[in-house]
Amino acid sequence: MTIAPPATESLVQRGTPVELVEVVKDYGTGQRALDGVSLALEPGEFVALLGPSGCGKTTALRALAGLERIDGGHVRIGNEDVEQTPVHRRDIGMVFQSYSLFPHMTVRANVAFGLEMRRVEAKARASRTQEALDLVGLGAMADRYAHQLSGGQQQRVALARALVTRPRVLLLDEPLSALDAKVRVQLREEIRRIQKELGITTLFVTHDQEEALAVADRVAVMNAGRIEQIGTPEELYLRPASPFVADFVGLSNRLPGELAGGTVTVHGVRLPAIAAGVADGPVTAFVRPEDLGFGAEGLPATVVATSFLGAMRRTTVRLAADDALVAVQHEVGSRFGTGDAVQVAFLGRPVAVGGR
Repeated sequence: MTIAPPATESLVQRGTPVELVEVVKDYGTGQRALDGVSLALEPGEFVALLGPSGCGKTTALRALAGLERIDGGHVRIGNEDVEQTPVHRRDIGMVFQSYSLFPHMTVRANVAFGLEMRRVEAKARASRTQEALDLVGLGAMADRYAHQLSGGQQQRVALARALVTRPRVLLLDEPLSALDAKVRVQLREEIRRIQKELGITTLFVTHDQEEALAVADRVAVMNAGRIEQIGTPEELYLRPASPFVADFVGLSNRLPGELAGGTVTVHGVRLPAIAAGVADGPVTAFVRPEDLGFGAEGLPATVVATSFLGAMRRTTVRLAADDALVAVQHEVGSRFGTGDAVQVAFLGRPVAVGGR
């Protein structure tokens, strides 16, 4: 992968605060697309909106951009209310899943288009266009057309086009979902590098939890028009605030348990519980695969399947006690065949719990 040169001073931002305050969007379908969403981005912060399809994350981004008229609440950019400000005056750069490049224009012309619309004089336009292309590693491809570029290269052009106008805020709506896995990883790392170099406040919408956890300073998990939890990737993964977050972020085994005094008993094993707002009694315990292991003692089980995942192996077993299927993540040196009898042990780490 080509490493692009660092950003020059002209593209570096000081960072702009962004805030959604109790934002409501109601399409009249019986369920609000946004139901009192509040979200504050610090200057220069990279925040990801994560959630399943239909949860409201793209609607929230479009409300911030001015592409959706809100039914209540406030949208603030740079501490100013912008609900009545049209899209083109919000000073926002946007990158979407579809590249939307003009096929009859060169890469250079595509990137320069926004500057031309702003009547930036020709010499400055040429300089800023080249700078933006160099930043995304496409300086040598300025005279090519869209059909001569790969998908990843086309999305870099779209990113350069969004940045060349020096926006206060960058909005990214599923920008990597149309790319293959390897290119997706490379480009997300480039986006993170560029965002850090420029210091631009960024909101990134995705349904891919790996993407969100890998690039964001903080992640807001959305469900049914509301934000269930916002925090660092580590906080969401290790201390989920709700059963939905525990189930959606990462992989969890759902096992029946009994909660009492901050401890949950699962298959006779007492474990520390992450149980904010959950009453004592029968619960569902969300046990991560890496919080289980194989040993000489434990719960009797039978191997159903095993998968090699590079740096680790994930083996699915069926517990003898209740026929439940459980995933165990372990080092690659331990290999099992289908039908092998094993013992599954809890490693004693805290687990999230929710009501049954």
